[in-house]
Amino acid sequence: MLNGLSFDIEEWYHAELVRRHVSAAGRISQVEQATEPILDMLARRKLRATFFVVGEVLRDHPALVRAIADGGHEIGCHSMSHCPLWDMTPETLCADLREWRALWGATMGASHPVTGFRAPTFSIGQKTRWALSVLAEEGFCYDSSIFPVANYMYGLNGGPLAAYRPDSNDLRCHDPNGPLVELPMTVWEVAGWRLPVSGGAYLRALPMPLLMHALHQVAKERPIVLYMHPWEMHNKAPAVQGMTVTERIITSYNRSSALAKLERILDEFPFGPLYDVLRPLLGTRPPAAGQTAEVSSLPHDHAEAGE
Repeated sequence: MLNGLSFDIEEWYHAELVRRHVSAAGRISQVEQATEPILDMLARRKLRATFFVVGEVLRDHPALVRAIADGGHEIGCHSMSHCPLWDMTPETLCADLREWRALWGATMGASHPVTGFRAPTFSIGQKTRWALSVLAEEGFCYDSSIFPVANYMYGLNGGPLAAYRPDSNDLRCHDPNGPLVELPMTVWEVAGWRLPVSGGAYLRALPMPLLMHALHQVAKERPIVLYMHPWEMHNKAPAVQGMTVTERIITSYNRSSALAKLERILDEFPFGPLYDVLRPLLGTRPPAAGQTAEVSSLPHDHAEAGE
């Protein structure tokens, strides 16, 4: 079974718990230095992944994004400026996506279609479910933003654990006619309790034996979906004043172990781009930008909430 490997390509100051504390003058770019070790690691392993790119990175570092695409990796949209959807409206999201696509077309052209989206801060939930309709209208055929367990910032309690088509009225339900496929972030469900094991701060914080056990249990039932940010594996981000202890722990704890832990997971499981994981549902090749893929029916066991 192929598992999904993804990276959210953003600056250290785009992180939700950091950006409110950093002035424009303090926004020193480190995305190239932070991303290069990831690209080297993947090239060494001959692995491909999905890179969800913030538009500001695409605008300011086009050579980096071209290098990612030229390496055979899938490119997805991560919004223009990493503004969470709870601070947007359908109109502003539509404008944001069109600005991103215009920039992408000017940088890469129509030969590199983009069909996947990830919301900043995993900000698709019941209150922002309107976003999925906007995404479908703007030509995206899949999303990977829903965390099927809630924390104090984001998440959807009771959300399905495997790929499904969200119902526009209740994201916890599958709609066989839904225009968009959702690939949720990975959680391990045991005794009715859900533990996030999909990467990010969870990968950095969880003990490796627990993390590996949980991933092996998940992999028996469905593909794993991992995500990481370059700044999580880069120890040279500037000190940020005004952050609480909790904010510092979430954004910085155990950064020095992140790359080695990720490599250990990559040794254990087969990984590829998210589109390849969803290929049986989305077709053999991505559609051109601005076109919607014809999505086949989901297997019944994937369609059931919580399965």
